[in-house]
Amino acid sequence: MPTTETRRLNPIVLAGIVLAAAIVGVVAIRSFTRDRVEVRVSPVTHQNLTTTIPTNGRVEPIEEFQAHAPGPGTIAKIYVEVGQKVRKGDLLVRMQDSDTVSRLATARTTLRTAESNLHDLDQGGTQDERIALAGDLARAQLQQQQAARSLATLKELQRTGAASAGEVAAAQQRLDVANSALQNAQARSTQRYSDSDRARAAAQVSDAKAGVVAAQSGYDAANVRSPLSGTVYSIPVSTYDFVPAGEDLMDVADLNRIQVRAYFDEPEIGKLAVGQAVKIVWDAKPNQAWHGHISRAPSTVITYGTRNVGECIIAVDDAHGDLLPNTNVTVTVTTQQRFNVLSVPREALHTEGSNDFVFRVIDDNLVRTPVQVGALNLTRVEIVEGLTEKDTVALGATSNRDLSNGLAVKVVE
Repeated sequence: MPTTETRRLNPIVLAGIVLAAAIVGVVAIRSFTRDRVEVRVSPVTHQNLTTTIPTNGRVEPIEEFQAHAPGPGTIAKIYVEVGQKVRKGDLLVRMQDSDTVSRLATARTTLRTAESNLHDLDQGGTQDERIALAGDLARAQLQQQQAARSLATLKELQRTGAASAGEVAAAQQRLDVANSALQNAQARSTQRYSDSDRARAAAQVSDAKAGVVAAQSGYDAANVRSPLSGTVYSIPVSTYDFVPAGEDLMDVADLNRIQVRAYFDEPEIGKLAVGQAVKIVWDAKPNQAWHGHISRAPSTVITYGTRNVGECIIAVDDAHGDLLPNTNVTVTVTTQQRFNVLSVPREALHTEGSNDFVFRVIDDNLVRTPVQVGALNLTRVEIVEGLTEKDTVALGATSNRDLSNGLAVKVVE
């Protein structure tokens, strides 16, 4: 029967058992607490997905009037102020332009002279000329009558022998001369001017009238009136300023009808289409936004500063005079909008060649999962196939560790 001594374990064996137990414990602990990569995760959720393109633009009125100085002169009076609403025909500014006054007076004088010349031509000459012609005609008629009576008397005397044939011939010659003089006087009274003379005089009247119209237009232009109803939004001059011809005097526009000329980088042009919704923001009023739509999509590429861009016209739908012309704004075009679609953060999406995939988190391990994507924006991407709303995907490691299939992970907030 074994004694107490024989039942005791050999110290060497006992040490071996303890060492083996320690090794098994360490292995178990390391197996249980092996190195796990800390990762951030996100659930797969249904959300509305909106794709937008932001860029810069400049506000401009659709209908405006820019008043310019018709000629060099001084600003005599300004009748309106910036921000004032005006109606069509309202007087805006008056210029003091002595040249236009002088040109109008000269044109009117030229017209009166041409009309007087045409009237005189129709009447056969000036009044003095007509009086002189009437006197010449009367004298010619009197001389013709006297010559005719003298010839008749001498012919009677010739029949009785009291006058010679030579005297009768001389009397006949005097009558012929008187008849010729009378015909000339009558012709000068009734046929002094030809049809070409009348046409030339009428043309001079027409030219003079056109000159008056032009001069009157220049004179009227010195009194600048608004051709449209709108708001005065710029007056770059002051009373008594001297301005050269063509100087900008005033700008008027209907501020309820404005548009934005926006510039999109060349790679974005193909995503734009007429009718797409646009949001407009102006830094001067950061708490306010305007809305519109694309009314003209880019048709060509132009150089804008250092960029190759497409020029796009955006109609503003809710302008009420609070978005000023010539201001620089930021426009954001909504190119695509999907409602209640399954999506993940773009950070979770990986691409290898033409293949898209994500890493699902299953039992604290990563599982590479192929997916089919749809619409996307700057922050999220639509998942058409490959995931469900119950899945969780890895976004990235908190360290520089790359994600890989089968990687043991620890989820952190």
